[in-house]
Amino acid sequence: MPIGVFARRSGLTSSALRFYDDSGLLHPAEVDPASGYRYYTADQLGRATTLRRLREIAMPLPVVAAVLDAGPEEAARLIDDHLARVLGDAEAARRTAVLLKSSLGEAPGLPVATLKGFVLADAVEQVLTATAREPDLPVLGGVRVEVDREAVTLTATDRYRLATRTLVPSEPPATAWAGTVCGDELRAAVAEVRRSALVRVEATAHGIRLRMADREDRYCRSLTEEFPDFRSMLAALPEVTTRVTLSKSVLLRALEEHCGEQVALRFTGGGTHILTAGAGTHLLMAGGGTHLLTAGDERPETRLPATVTGRELGIRFELTTLYPAVSTAVGPDVMLDLRGPDQPVTIRSADHGDLTTLAMPVKPAPAT
Repeated sequence: MPIGVFARRSGLTSSALRFYDDSGLLHPAEVDPASGYRYYTADQLGRATTLRRLREIAMPLPVVAAVLDAGPEEAARLIDDHLARVLGDAEAARRTAVLLKSSLGEAPGLPVATLKGFVLADAVEQVLTATAREPDLPVLGGVRVEVDREAVTLTATDRYRLATRTLVPSEPPATAWAGTVCGDELRAAVAEVRRSALVRVEATAHGIRLRMADREDRYCRSLTEEFPDFRSMLAALPEVTTRVTLSKSVLLRALEEHCGEQVALRFTGGGTHILTAGAGTHLLMAGGGTHLLTAGDERPETRLPATVTGRELGIRFELTTLYPAVSTAVGPDVMLDLRGPDQPVTIRSADHGDLTTLAMPVKPAPAT
């Protein structure tokens, strides 16, 4: 086929095909000796398409040549190496751009709190598990930072979980401050923060600056969208009706071994029962307590030792909601405060109150 037809089918321009011919990456199958016209075959479309895609990810010509002539495993390795370099360069450019923007005509930052680096790093990683990347709701990828005279509070939510961690500053905060900052930029700063004995948090017009001795400052921009009004939601929660305390490691192990996307929990005086919750699962409320039945045949239970106070209760969760809420809890034992099968469950350490997570259950199936 002539070069124009091949260009349309491969997605490359005619000028690009001439360039790749001169570069030795894609020679035409035939060149008319009289006219100099280049002709290609259908068998060359695969190489041409791969070449175009490699150039679309900004791969240098020498590496493109190596990929095109390599076997599948070596080609995949070369692509991974190139992608790692591109992402590394992009992250370095992003950090530099953030620092540049933070210094453009901006007044010195307002000191708001000084925290131990490793404590702040742990807190950031814990609450970030409750963030979400949603293009239509970018604020769900942010962390709400609130500073008062006694504490620094970090909060994040993905609408199904809400995680909040309270920190005691190394020095009394100089002023009250609140804002929502980019979760990805906080995540990128964690490694440096963790290696610093103390981190001074400064508020700026467009975010927060993390100052660390002998390390480069890290800057996290503010998000302009309004953070969800979680305090009103917390204030509106009904009273706790059931409190459960059990081993965190035992519960996590049971969840890891669980099959299915949902998990059903039944809390009784005899402990905690975990059952498979499939599409045909129903909660049956009876005088003898709450029982979870599976349509067709009842599935086996996993019984866990637990201390249960209050009324018996059955509740279901998406496994991807419950597991991270439990795994980030501090300490060996976890406490669950329940308010009903359709209300958020408060999950926290049995003896450390610094980190609290709320997890939304799955709507109970109608009884049949």
